[in-house]
Amino acid sequence: MPVETVASKEKDTSRRWVSGLDELERTPVTETRWGRFATRLWAGTWPKVLALVLVIGAWQAIFLSGRWDPWVLPSPLMTWQELSAYAVTPGFWQAILITMQRALTGFALSVAIGSVLGIAVARFKPLRAAIGSMITGLQTMPSIMWFPLAILLFKISESAILFVVVLGAVPSIANGIISGIDYVPPAWKRVGSVLGMKGLTLYRHVILPATLPSFVSGLKQGWAFAWRSLMAGELLVIVAGQGSIGALMQGAREFNDAPRVITWIITVLVIGIVVDAFFRAADNRIRSSWGLNQDR
Repeated sequence: MPVETVASKEKDTSRRWVSGLDELERTPVTETRWGRFATRLWAGTWPKVLALVLVIGAWQAIFLSGRWDPWVLPSPLMTWQELSAYAVTPGFWQAILITMQRALTGFALSVAIGSVLGIAVARFKPLRAAIGSMITGLQTMPSIMWFPLAILLFKISESAILFVVVLGAVPSIANGIISGIDYVPPAWKRVGSVLGMKGLTLYRHVILPATLPSFVSGLKQGWAFAWRSLMAGELLVIVAGQGSIGALMQGAREFNDAPRVITWIITVLVIGIVVDAFFRAADNRIRSSWGLNQDR
């Protein structure tokens, strides 16, 4: 058989393979939109349900073992009854409101200070040499170490709590911006310069948008530090007339009200999960706008 004939047949076979693959990609998906939504919802729900069942099962097993008295470690049912009854009272929601106001105020201050600090450190090399490592050192410090100083400076007040919240969150936010700016590709900066951008204009239109994923990651970590600092502060600094989550939890502990204590633990956990879902949605939005989302 001539070589040309063999080559022609191989080329025809390759074309048929490629045509088949193209047709496969063009084949419409028979699953409906609601079906895909239900599939994703189930895929994201059943692991959480399973984890919840395992935790409650282990909790119930420990309770039945008799290792601790019921007034020290109540059963899941006792805690659920307490949570259901307490969640409909005004005091429960008032405490959450006070705590969330503190959290949002401290976090907003942290974002403002951390953003300015991060941009300044990334922009000016002498400043990075002076305090760059100090920011990382502050990030690793336990927040509770600041409370004795905060109480000396601001007494037993809201300011003492906010002082520690800000110190806990600012380093993470600043490091997020610094890391994001450091990893902006040099080619992007050159393109901006070619287009006539420099100084603040270059930062506004090229560098800062490129740091957005790292910035959101820093915000998420900063919120975690701020939330931990706030919970520690409310347990240690009881402000008169401010029935926050930490203050009411400390009061329940003093009266050996274990179901109430665990109720507040569950409440704090749920708030943390809700906030994490918000940051995850923001991260997914950024990924989608950058074309990085993949169907799983």
